[in-house]
Amino acid sequence: MTNTSKLRGMANVSFWAEDLKTAKEWYTKLLGVEPYFQSPNPENPAYLEYRIGDFQNELGIIDKKYAPEAANLTGSGGATLYWHVDDIDGMLEELKELGASEYEPRIERGVNWITASVVDPFGNIIGLIHSPHYKEIWQSIHQS
Repeated sequence: MTNTSKLRGMANVSFWAEDLKTAKEWYTKLLGVEPYFQSPNPENPAYLEYRIGDFQNELGIIDKKYAPEAANLTGSGGATLYWHVDDIDGMLEELKELGASEYEPRIERGVNWITASVVDPFGNIIGLIHSPHYKEIWQSIHQS
């Protein structure tokens, strides 16, 4: 499969949080891994970075005090990045047990195509998707 797009793939998605120590605990529990990078240090983080998923995408959590002046961070985030999951219902339940609240309910959008999203305790939207396209792409990459 050849990709000639100038946008080569997601490199990093960044979320904001007022309390990085609490955000670190929450995301570490959700993801099941510690951040691989913390700046300036683990005891006093201003930025956390996790590598997650099949392609080891970067999820960054940034202290809200470093947000650009133009950012409107008073409510939930604006953009939604959807992460492919095999079990939407199970993941929604896990996220809600960790304190996330429903943003968009589970919606069947077609055959084997389901979306839902939640807001984490820090105001960021986490999108979930079960997509047949994801599995097709995954299989095409691993059959090469």
